Amino acid sequence: MTETYGAHANRDLLLRIPLDARLVLDVGAGAGALGAAYRRRNPTARLVAIEPDEALAAEAARHYDAVHRLDIEAAPPPIEPGTLDALVMGDVLEHLRDPWAVLKRDAGLLAPDGVLLACIPNVEHWSFAARLLTGQWRYDQTGLFDRTHLRWFTRSGMKEALEGAGLVPLEAAPRSFATEQAEAFAKQMEPALRALGVDPADWLRRSAPLQYVWRAVRVAPKPMVVVARTLKPVGGVNDVRVLEPFAAIATRPGIVTRAGMEATVPKLDPGIPRILILQRRLLDNPEAPAYLRALRATGAVLVQEFDDDPAHWPSIAASGSVAFRGVHAVQTSTVPLAALLRDLNPEVAIFPNALTALPEPCNFTNPARMTLFFGAINREADVAPFIPALNQALAEAEGRLSIAVMHDRRTYEALDTPHKAFAPLASYADYRTAMGRCELAFLPLADTRFNRMKSDLKAVEAGGHRLCCLASPTVYEGSVRDGETGLIVRSPDNLLRSLRALVADPDRARAMADAAHGWVKRERLHAHQVATRIAWYRSLWDRRAELDAALLERVPAVG
Repeated sequence: MTETYGAHANRDLLLRIPLDARLVLDVGAGAGALGAAYRRRNPTARLVAIEPDEALAAEAARHYDAVHRLDIEAAPPPIEPGTLDALVMGDVLEHLRDPWAVLKRDAGLLAPDGVLLACIPNVEHWSFAARLLTGQWRYDQTGLFDRTHLRWFTRSGMKEALEGAGLVPLEAAPRSFATEQAEAFAKQMEPALRALGVDPADWLRRSAPLQYVWRAVRVAPKPMVVVARTLKPVGGVNDVRVLEPFAAIATRPGIVTRAGMEATVPKLDPGIPRILILQRRLLDNPEAPAYLRALRATGAVLVQEFDDDPAHWPSIAASGSVAFRGVHAVQTSTVPLAALLRDLNPEVAIFPNALTALPEPCNFTNPARMTLFFGAINREADVAPFIPALNQALAEAEGRLSIAVMHDRRTYEALDTPHKAFAPLASYADYRTAMGRCELAFLPLADTRFNRMKSDLKAVEAGGHRLCCLASPTVYEGSVRDGETGLIVRSPDNLLRSLRALVADPDRARAMADAAHGWVKRERLHAHQVATRIAWYRSLWDRRAELDAALLERVPAVG
């Protein structure tokens, strides 16, 4: 059976559509998978599609605000010039009689900071040469040798086409598959290549990509490089605070990001803005000023990323709080943390924890059974007072309620029920998958200073997956609307009553879970923060002389 065109989103295109785009045109949308995937990343964007096939257009209409059935060569898209944030031509140009004319005509639809994205087959792919040399060249129904391909492009030829349309090419990202076959063929061809004066390594570089994903703009964007030195990966801390926000801002043309435990700032023209983020670096040793001095010498603005109570590490204060006073700025996740950190450094920005995309809900499939999710690090003391209530609720439910525990073996073993499951600490993606299979989430936090400084991330994750939260008032009372988007549980007895009520009325749990899902959709996606983050980083760069003077006044040893 032939796969429906456009049934799967091209991830390499998806990740390059500006995450905060307002208007996107997808030419050749097929069944609309790209629009569906982008809608989960940015629900507020207006998505318009062009798809000439009647059946595919009907499928795509479920995911786009408007779908137009027209021949893109015969009629221009019904879009006002200068308004598109993204013009996507996934697998289009190779099917046109005159792709050069279409590019030149439609480039004017882009806003001044809009981007054109195109996925183009590579005519230099090694399989072309292999088929020609073995006498097996023929058209196929799909793929590189699709019989409907009318035009063929090399990397350099496509660059010329974009420039001829008045566009500035920014990126040609190779899409390579079965690279071991490409390498083997290049090895076999090496004598002939050398005889022709062709460098085998260069030919492999050109012939390995099956396609290129091109990114081009009307006006060259202002560049900015943002680098992060991350923690050793544990759970999802790096994902939430660095990697996902970085991926979000990098969807904007001109923004380059890199992250790693010892990531370095590249050598750049002095005028190019550069930001170096230090993720939860304690800087509590005598070598800290010299370490910061070396980083300052790169010309980067230094930003500390900190999302926990610094008092948890007494060595920070004992070393003069260089972690915050010895950098230009600080970014954090909550208002209480920001208030605390501003006493040490006045330049503080708050970026609440958020999700990159709304997952497709997969829970509430069996109205006769619900699962309560509990997954956290270092929560044994927070959950301990609730164990008797959990045991009683699980016993009374007689199989209509079960519990899934991740990481916390002690809590799992204290649960006196056959209706339980345990999973060890997992990757952030696997953690989210496990959560998404449940209907309820238990989020206990005792009222301690350390806990009060925490963020509401788990409520955001649970709401994103359409779970109904049962959460402590500490931290979550400001996010969970009691009785609307979840339940605030103030005591073990309160938890027991709440679980009894939800088991008796699963529809109420589903209604609150739907409302929580809507809250995340409206307020807690990275799409909501892209512009704010970029603007703050650029502002730091513009004020770097002032910020640097303030830094040196606080910690002269960094100079």
